Amino acid sequence: MEAIKKLEYGEIKIADEVIITIAGLAATEVEGVCGMSGGLVDGIVEILGKKSLSKGVKLEVLEEAVAIDLYLIVDYGVKIPDIAWKIQDNVKAAIESMLGMKVVDVNIHIQGVNFPKEASRDNPAPKSQKSQS
Repeated sequence: MEAIKKLEYGEIKIADEVIITIAGLAATEVEGVCGMSGGLVDGIVEILGKKSLSKGVKLEVLEEAVAIDLYLIVDYGVKIPDIAWKIQDNVKAAIESMLGMKVVDVNIHIQGVNFPKEASRDNPAPKSQKSQS
């Protein structure tokens, strides 16, 4: 199902993939979002690059509005309620300004936490040595 806007001289049809891409990109722009997740349906949480934003976004197109579910992985240490509000605001603003469609829901589903990689304990970084004269 695609979004349709009726205008005086005809219709504008917006493919779901366009809305999904805008929502996914707007979500990953927020600092602290590590990536998108395939959601519970896929069974495996996978960190995706910007080319696969659609796997972490579910879309419901209503008459002239949309409802969006985002499945995300966040960085360790972020305040999840704060980042969720920022994501909701960013996604809503992006869709409303770019497409002129009303956004009725932006539901956030945190599917995982990305932990920072620690330096290998077996191979610590070499220390610089000064030559002694």
